[in-house]
Order: sequence, then C-alpha cells, then structure tokens
Amino acid sequence: MSTAEGARLPYRLIATDLDGTLLRPDETVSARTRAALAAVTEAGAAHIVVTGRAVPWTRPILDDLGYRGLAVCGQGAQVYDAGEQRLLTSVTLDRQMAGLALAKIEAEVGPLLLAASRDGLDGEVLVAPGYRVHEGPLPYHPIRDAAELWSAPLNKVYLQHPTLSDDELAEAAQQAAGGLVGVTMAGEGIVEILPLGLTKATGLSLAARRLGMKAADTIAFGDMPNDIPMFAWAGHSVAMANAHEDLKAVADEVTLSNEEDGIAVVLERLLG
Repeated sequence: MSTAEGARLPYRLIATDLDGTLLRPDETVSARTRAALAAVTEAGAAHIVVTGRAVPWTRPILDDLGYRGLAVCGQGAQVYDAGEQRLLTSVTLDRQMAGLALAKIEAEVGPLLLAASRDGLDGEVLVAPGYRVHEGPLPYHPIRDAAELWSAPLNKVYLQHPTLSDDELAEAAQQAAGGLVGVTMAGEGIVEILPLGLTKATGLSLAARRLGMKAADTIAFGDMPNDIPMFAWAGHSVAMANAHEDLKAVADEVTLSNEEDGIAVVLERLLG
C-alpha cells in the first residue's frame, strides 16, 4: 500500500467498541460495515477492536470477521494478538483490594450480586447466585458460593444491585471505593470493578504504540461510559445514536445507531 493511498484518510487507526457499536443487537456485523472496514484498511488504516469483553468472549467475533490484528480486551486489561492467538499484556485485579472495595460498597448500599471474569485466554466468567445474566451465546459458569469467585486470578468483577439502577450503582461504587479500584459502567446491568487506573485508553495506547501510531492518528467509536477514557485519548471520537448520554456529552460527533450502520456512515464519509 503506497503512502499516497494511506494519506487519503485523516486517521490511520480505527478503534471500535463491540457491543452496541460495531455489533448489531443480534451480535452480527452488517455487510455494509464490513465493507467500510475493508475499504479503510485497503486505504492504509488499521482497525482495532477495543472492548470490555475479555478474550474468550471476544474471540468468536474476531474469528467471524477474519480479524488477525491486535485487540484490546477486558476494558484494557488484555492486549491480544488475534493472528498469533496469544496475550501480549495482561493486567489482573488485586483480589484482596477488590474484596475490600466490595465491603466498602456493600456498607453503603447493602448486599451486591456478583460475577467475575477470570484471567487468561480461556478464562471463564463465573456467576454467583442471583446475578442476572443476559440471554445470548456468551458462555458462563454458575457457581454455588460467591467465595469461589476469588479462587483464581481475575481481570474484573461484575456488580449488580437488587434495586439501584446501573448509573446509581456505578456512582455509589465510585464514591465508596474509587480510591481502591476502577469503577465503570459498560452496558445494561454491567457495572464493573477493575484494577485502579485501568481503562480502555490504557490498553489502546499500548496497542497503538506497538502499531507505531499515536492518539492523533486515532478515531474511536463507542456507546457506553466505559468508552469515555478512550474518547478523551483519541484524536476524534464518535458516539453511536444509541449511546449513553454521558458519552454523547464528551463525543466530537454522534453518528447513527449500531442498527443503522453508524460506523460505516462515518468511514464512508472519511473515504470521500
């Protein structure tokens, strides 16, 4: 690919979230969006997936796309080389610190419902009693006792509350334990605690450096508050029409929804 062809695009790195962004509600990528991604890569840009999903939940999507590049998974905890099927970086949650954080949160809001994502290429998602799992193809392992969550290294813990909304729970968790762990809201019913300071921007900056690119080279697409740090880092940020209002408030622009090929609309415009 010549330098001249690559110069057509104002951004050389196309960073896309998965759920609610690249993926339609049925977890597929439309033909139009696939074509737009193929066109920008043909023009010299790189497409990088940046997702809250850990590698085991991301890999089927990457395989379907024929994706062989780097992917940022687990809210930035994992940089995964899809071509070589290996982890380049992996950050785990300090389980003692997470336990202390949970105790502080529960002291404020009462008992929580819990799940956790184990570290590694084949790390299972463990679901404790009462935690509400989204129906769909993503595999998980029910457990009988929440104490089992702590038996192996984790990259995140999922929180739910019987009565608080996601936004209310995320705010309460941040207030109670924000000095110990990271807190983010990644989707409906998905409030997470992470290693302190870890965000999608952390992982994306590492991956971009490996690709020889910078923040100014990057256009980022997303739909949830967990994308806010990535939007702050990237040269240009695009929220989906279906995005959380907090993300729309900090985006450089808002495109159509994930059901209406919002990513493709922007990429086609950039291609002229």
